[in-house]
Amino acid sequence: MNIKRTNLRIIPMLFLGFLYSCSPTVKVTSDYDHAANFGEYKTFAVYDLKAQEGQVNQLNVDRVTKAIRNEMLAKGFTESDNPDLKVNAVSILKNKTSVSSNTNFYGYGGMYRPYGYWGGGAMMGGANTTFDTYNYVDGSLVIDIVSAKTTKLLWQGVGNAEIDTKPDNPEEFINEAIKKILANFPPGSEKK
Repeated sequence: MNIKRTNLRIIPMLFLGFLYSCSPTVKVTSDYDHAANFGEYKTFAVYDLKAQEGQVNQLNVDRVTKAIRNEMLAKGFTESDNPDLKVNAVSILKNKTSVSSNTNFYGYGGMYRPYGYWGGGAMMGGANTTFDTYNYVDGSLVIDIVSAKTTKLLWQGVGNAEIDTKPDNPEEFINEAIKKILANFPPGSEKK
């Protein structure tokens, strides 16, 4: 199993995968520090994102930065050089193979009926089993929101998707994925 972890600062490889997926279903979970008073945080900063050579181009780096920034602004936070919160992300990619089997039974001979066997002779037949493999990347993007003052993790959202092809509209997909991951930030903000 090949697991890669990358700081969002050098572009999460997950978005490379997300960008090459055909709008996969992003499954989201989140957790947070229950003792934190999220009402006291008003400002944020997104870590400086840079394109890593051979990974993601600058257009997609800009899309990721913009999507995180827009979601935080939409939630009423103000971007600042001296923020209360720092937003960061880590990606985890696992190359996986799915194996499925299909068995076809065939034969002839006696057939069971509720009142007994129909037909005669011994049951004769066989089976044929085929195996299919499917290679994909299991990708997760972990967005961490940290207190700038204490550097303590306050909130974490995880988006996970099976990645196999490129989306038609990468900007729309990135926006929707980040919106979905950040939907429960700050805690209690989710729509009821």
